[in-house]
Amino acid sequence: GVRLTAAAFTNLGRDHMDYHPTVEHYLGAKMRLFSELLEPGQQVVINTDGAYAAEATAVANARGLRVITVGRSGETLRRLSLKNEGFAQVMRVEAQGRTYSIALPLVGAYQAENALTAAGLAIAAGEDIEPVLAALNHLHGVPGRLEIVGEAKGGLAIVDYAHNPEALAAALEACRPFVSGKLISVFGCGGDRDKGKRPLMGQISAEKADVTIVTEDNPRSEQPAAIRAEILAGAKGAKEIGDRAEAIRAAVAMMDKGDVVLVAGKGHETGQIIGDRVIPFSDHEELRHALESH
Repeated sequence: GVRLTAAAFTNLGRDHMDYHPTVEHYLGAKMRLFSELLEPGQQVVINTDGAYAAEATAVANARGLRVITVGRSGETLRRLSLKNEGFAQVMRVEAQGRTYSIALPLVGAYQAENALTAAGLAIAAGEDIEPVLAALNHLHGVPGRLEIVGEAKGGLAIVDYAHNPEALAAALEACRPFVSGKLISVFGCGGDRDKGKRPLMGQISAEKADVTIVTEDNPRSEQPAAIRAEILAGAKGAKEIGDRAEAIRAAVAMMDKGDVVLVAGKGHETGQIIGDRVIPFSDHEELRHALESH
């Protein structure tokens, strides 16, 4: 029921395994956008830095779609460099033989990838390259996506929606350049969802953060302690604090100068699903309260 002008492929990771038996099956479902819904001759934007970019490009070409590529090996928008500057990133992009410098007011390499992909979509829809790239200097971040909530004792507190292995790794990697002390990770895994990702996420946090606190995240009908145990199986040396608000307070209490606290999993959500009830809960509010008390 939707008339499409263009579509984009950002990346694909392990998610929705409660619906799809394999990641490849999940990719196949996504690719119906290119193979069935777009018409031959319409445009597709591919983020060349994203996982499964080559597979998505092959599907687009087979359908007879016109492909725009962006990223480090992009032909339409080539990302020449990306470096942190304060709580922003400076990105140099080559387009139509010219080089543009963009002060992107967002943190994290994946946000730079998404910004270039969005720019590609605007260009595919008929906008001129120069004003599109100029607009990237004035972007506002999406609530709950690598969102800086506040500071305390010289440390930084961030909320992110990451709830699968690839997203958690990307979020922790995005935080690392801002850490001169320790990186503290607080996360859990949802109940009645893919169990296979739990130890993987535990391992990722244990490897990429200096301190890991495993807590609850929408346990639904499962026993929260059982979910935490499955995460902890992959997270050597992690701390376990079941109550999510208490876990956030504990992370902030550990903060010192140069530290970054990342609370991952719920992002913009304002409820915690326990059993068949939704209990009001916001990572933002809990983090703000904890920061104010320190």
